[in-house]
Amino acid sequence: MTAIEYAMRARPTVAAGGEALARPTFAPAGSNVFVIPAYDEELNLPRLFGDLEARPGLFPEGSRVIVVDDGSQDATPDLVRDYAGPLAVELLRFDENQGPGAAFRAGFAAALEHCDDDSFVVTLEADTTSDLDALPIMLSRAAAGAELVLASWTMVNVPRGRRILSAAAGFVVRRLLGVEATTVSSFFRVYRASTLRRAMERYGDRFIRESGFACKAEVLANIARLGARIEEVPVDLNTDRRVGKSKMPILKTILAYWRMMARQQAAPELS
Repeated sequence: MTAIEYAMRARPTVAAGGEALARPTFAPAGSNVFVIPAYDEELNLPRLFGDLEARPGLFPEGSRVIVVDDGSQDATPDLVRDYAGPLAVELLRFDENQGPGAAFRAGFAAALEHCDDDSFVVTLEADTTSDLDALPIMLSRAAAGAELVLASWTMVNVPRGRRILSAAAGFVVRRLLGVEATTVSSFFRVYRASTLRRAMERYGDRFIRESGFACKAEVLANIARLGARIEEVPVDLNTDRRVGKSKMPILKTILAYWRMMARQQAAPELS
């Protein structure tokens, strides 16, 4: 059985000119809702909270952080429950590990439940490998009209297997599904809330059917089918910032990509 929990909701710190941001800020029309899947991230999550707290310009009024604990066996859910900092933090928790696809389904539903159409939904890794200094640029592109902004990875200290998988996934998805994107598997994205809501209403349970890491390419392909405006921003991916190993199973993920693409090609009208 899946348990859904909500941690304390502290009032977020409002930006004061974005002074903590290393790059140009943006003029938010709405709030930013962060959806962060986490599985056994007790060593990384406190550093991620610290990175977010250091950037108050990312949290206009009404912004919040939703951590989706995917059945962690460590102290990850306790860290979220006990958080007492300036961010508005919520916890959604699965009793058992279900994969990032299920985490994003639950996180998106929670984000959109109390989210205006002019808000943005930001997804990123819990292991601190995403370069948050790039986020103001990504948000500014979304504010200028992009409906989905992708982090296009510039890989730093990334294992060869991960590099090969990312390049191969991007090539195959571009060729078979006609999606023009360099990086198709990154968690680090900015969605316009209105577009994400439209996609979830259009596809229903078919929006995310992959339970594993291929779900991100599936989401991208489904949003692209709506004719959404999609843009990319170069972002460094540095795995040296992460404590612990990657949770991505390479072979299982490759098989999931092929399954997802075969399904999309076989019945595109239902994708």
